[in-house]
Amino acid sequence: MKNYYTDQPNGYLESIHKGLLAVRTYDLRVSHGIGTHEEKIARLKKELETADAIVVGAGAGLSTAAGFTYSGDRFKRYFSDFEEAFGFHDMYTGGFVVMQAAPEVTWAYWARHIYFNRYIPAPKPVYTQLLQLLDGKDYFVITTNVDHQFQSAGFDKKRLFYTQGDYGLFQSVDSKVQETYDNEEWTMLAMEAQGFVRDEAGIFQIPENGNISMQLPTELIPTDPNGDPVTMNLRSDDTFVEDTGWHKASAAYSDFLRRHKNLHVLYLEIGVGANTPVIIKYPFWQMTRDNSQAFYACLNYDEAVCPKEIEHQSVCIHGDAGEILCILK
Repeated sequence: MKNYYTDQPNGYLESIHKGLLAVRTYDLRVSHGIGTHEEKIARLKKELETADAIVVGAGAGLSTAAGFTYSGDRFKRYFSDFEEAFGFHDMYTGGFVVMQAAPEVTWAYWARHIYFNRYIPAPKPVYTQLLQLLDGKDYFVITTNVDHQFQSAGFDKKRLFYTQGDYGLFQSVDSKVQETYDNEEWTMLAMEAQGFVRDEAGIFQIPENGNISMQLPTELIPTDPNGDPVTMNLRSDDTFVEDTGWHKASAAYSDFLRRHKNLHVLYLEIGVGANTPVIIKYPFWQMTRDNSQAFYACLNYDEAVCPKEIEHQSVCIHGDAGEILCILK
């Protein structure tokens, strides 16, 4: 059985290992950073201007700031029928609950989930703002987000590493088949089959009569090219398929870290929570501690902290990522 943290063939794994080792050696006292909010903003602006390279680590908080919320009005607008039928109140929970339903219902739900979190423009221009900040810079992005918004905003695909998958990809249920399959065409057909109609901008909306279905025709249940069942290409266990594109991006990220190892690097962490800290947060802490020229910036709505040991090389800024990026422009 594959172990995600020990079987990777390149420096990406090494960065994770270093991060885990770092946490064991820190005294684990955390700091909210030094200085006032204004002083932190000013220092981060300076780092953005002077850094030799910028490594962006992005988590769910960045997409939330861009308007991809999983609960509240947005959830009720598109999933109120599923909420009434199954009793869940957010898209994330729904992805688990509907797996117990008939396949026609399960895939109707996932078609909506995919479409409204992958194939529509971000409600707010947060990703575009970030790209503008990086204009002309030597940068690389590692993200745990699966909504494809970096590429949609125009980021260079060769400078992106989506570690946890992509809503736009299926994989075979048989994880021995190390391939992924684009799902855009299927998603559009599945939205039409549920009764959604396109508006003037080409975006699917609920029709005026409100009639949409929670079920797909059986023939629209997705399969791979061999006719075998598929599942989402999202990391949830060791059956996650790391295809050729995943490995190419992983190698590019590792190479970027290697080439800039001892330079003035800004590790810019945005919206990363505590669910998967070994992918971005812990390695960023360790790489900052290992390099006296490095600088760590944490932008987070309510979890902006760093280890006490690197607070002199860090800024921790609490707040909405979109609002902070606007100030930094």
